[in-house]
Amino acid sequence: MNILVVDDEKEIADVVELYLKNDQYTVFKFYTGEEALECIKKTRIDLAILDIMLPGMDGFQILREIRKTYTFPVIMLTAKTEYIDKITGLTLGADDYILKPFNPLELVARVKAQLRRYTQYNDGGREEDETMVVGGLVLNRHSRECIFNERPLTLTPIEFDVLWFLCENKGRVVSPAELFETVWKETYYKNSNNTVMVHIRHLREKMGTSSGKSEFIKTVWGVGYKVEE
Repeated sequence: MNILVVDDEKEIADVVELYLKNDQYTVFKFYTGEEALECIKKTRIDLAILDIMLPGMDGFQILREIRKTYTFPVIMLTAKTEYIDKITGLTLGADDYILKPFNPLELVARVKAQLRRYTQYNDGGREEDETMVVGGLVLNRHSRECIFNERPLTLTPIEFDVLWFLCENKGRVVSPAELFETVWKETYYKNSNNTVMVHIRHLREKMGTSSGKSEFIKTVWGVGYKVEE
């Protein structure tokens, strides 16, 4: 997905870009609003991160221009703490607001949350969007049914959510931290990896043959897990 980042503080923009790229997002980084708007005209953007205090065109002005045409999520960044700034941003159509200094991991989590909401909203709850087919796997999110190679599997709610998220991101390596924070909705700590590993093992056993092995969920050592497209 394509993320637009606009911040005139180069150090902050570079850190945001680094963390987003580590999660496989494509980043378009600019230091002025004018450059950012030119990019939006030529490139499909899925989410924008805008600093409010910019030289020339500020973040509020960029937001106004975006909302004339586009509905993608916008997260506002600011060092200010005045409540009126938050009200102004949300009134103009901002989806979230985060104060500087911030933890880059928190920002990435906010980005993921906004993209999930936006995707679900635009799906419109259609029944066909409740069903996912990947290779020999069929998942139905509404009924929580799982069929693998024409064989029904009995999954716990967490196992189903883990498998759904991996399939939703098929072709991309998902880190244990991303998987844990998305499915368990808790902060990831070092020992959280054990929880993820146990659930992945259970899924592989249920999806495997009598030997208990399954190659459907692949481990990319030192990085995370992946379901092939």
